[in-house]
Amino acid sequence: MKVFVSVGLPTEVKDELYKVQKLISPSLAKIKWVPKKNLHLTLKFIGEVENINEIHEKLSEIKFKPFNIKLGKFEMRSKGKYTNKNYSALLWSNVEPHDKIIELQQEVDSELFSGYQKFFPHITLGRIKMVKKEKEFLELIKGIEIKPIEFEVNSFQLMQSKLSKDGSKYFVLKEYKA
Repeated sequence: MKVFVSVGLPTEVKDELYKVQKLISPSLAKIKWVPKKNLHLTLKFIGEVENINEIHEKLSEIKFKPFNIKLGKFEMRSKGKYTNKNYSALLWSNVEPHDKIIELQQEVDSELFSGYQKFFPHITLGRIKMVKKEKEFLELIKGIEIKPIEFEVNSFQLMQSKLSKDGSKYFVLKEYKA
């Protein structure tokens, strides 16, 4: 089974991010949006595993105090250059401040003995497949602002990702409270 560790998001946060997704017309770009119900903040992608018992035991050892973060700036991050309006880029919302969420992520890395991964706290909203009207698209992206909703992080989850004909479906396997 394919698993990852994430922080769930309150409904108010998902609603705000969904509104942002709807601001970008399909006439401007082809984007594979993360469905509203799947929006989350990934702490660690683990990948394929046979048995989650060892992972569960290690994650159960993590102790942390609840903390608040808020939605930050809307950004587009690309992997390399694009050509002919074909992008390899993500649209996301930063979260702020970074310090406590990075500490939690490093605890997850430490418990799973996997070495520290480069981590930038964000919530992925979509993956850009192709831009149809580049100038208009880039202007729109620059002007999008996300309401800085603050929320408490008081748990994290071990999640399973199952691929179906309708896209990925996520299931909470275990939840770890502060």
